[in-house]
This record gives sequence, C-alpha cells and structure tokens, in this order.
Amino acid sequence: MSTAPSHPGSDDAAPEGVSSPEPVRWRPLMAGMRRVRAVVDRVLAGLCIVIFTALVIIVSWQVFTREIGNYSAPWTEEAARYTFVVLALVAAAYVFSERGHIAVEMLVEKLPQRGQLVMGLVIEAIVTAFTLFTFVWGGWRISQNAWDQQLSTLPVTVGQIYLVMPLAGLLITFYSVYYMLGILSGAERPTPEFDENAEAI
Repeated sequence: MSTAPSHPGSDDAAPEGVSSPEPVRWRPLMAGMRRVRAVVDRVLAGLCIVIFTALVIIVSWQVFTREIGNYSAPWTEEAARYTFVVLALVAAAYVFSERGHIAVEMLVEKLPQRGQLVMGLVIEAIVTAFTLFTFVWGGWRISQNAWDQQLSTLPVTVGQIYLVMPLAGLLITFYSVYYMLGILSGAERPTPEFDENAEAI
C-alpha cells in the first residue's frame, strides 16, 4: 500500500540535515524577515564600503602630509582610530548575516539531527544573550558615560561615536533571532553551511 507524499507545507517536508529553500512552517513570517534581512544586508554592505573608503582616505592623507609636507594633520590620528572602531563593529554585524562568526562544528555535526537542532538553537540563544548584555546594554552605558567627553580634533564626542556599539548589537540580535526562527521553521540548517569560496578567502 502506497502512502501519499508529504505536503510541502507539512512539518515533514524538509529532509533531515538538508537546508530547505522554503520554510516548512511560518512561511509568511520568514518571508517578511527575509525581506527585512535583505534590506539590512544592503545597508550594512554599503556602510562597510563607505567607512572603509573613508579610512583609506584618512590614512593616505596622514601619510601624505607627514612624508611630503613634513607635517602630519593633527585630526587624522583620531579620525583613523575611531573610523577603524566603527568599521570593525559594523563589519562584525554584517558577518553575522551569513553566520560567518568563528565556530567549531566538528562535535556538533557528530550529534543526531535533533541534537544538532538543539545545539544550533542554544548557540544562537547564547549569542543573543551575550550581545544584548555586552553590546546593547553595556554599549549604551559606555556611550552615555562618555557622552560629554570631547575629542580634541573632531566635532563629535566619544559617546556619540560609541553609539555604534548598541546599534551593532541590535543588528547582531536581529540576525540571531532570524536564524533561530529559521532553524525552527526548517528554512536553515542547525549549523552554518560550509562555503569553500569563503574559506579560501
């Protein structure tokens, strides 16, 4: 006696251990989050390009004024330092879009499928808790404590620059929640997929 194939929208539609191109459940929710993620990805990619370009220009001008003009522009050192900090935080948030953070998956991949599912959720939950406590709450407190601390050569305060920390934390939290829902819905693997091109880079 033959059995009817599983409906694409049922809980058993996605084979175990295989990333499904469409979520098994919560399709409207995941479709909406994918659209939001696509917009956030484009914004972060553009910001990384702009900030990195600014960093290159600042450092190049610093070298030029020191080597050619024998006088290093005083604002370039602070500008380069804080531009690098902002770039690192924005780029860190962007890395979480592709689950590109450091991960040791050898032991997790030896677990059964349900164990991998649980570990995937636990890891993302830990990332979310750590990010909310350290980046969002801690970063907000740091920025408020340094809000009136003036920079000698730039028209902004240290606290205003440090606002990028809680903002980056909120973005990382969004990506972690996205992947937790993706794992639960069947749209994402419990562990990140191996990307040979990314590993080569």
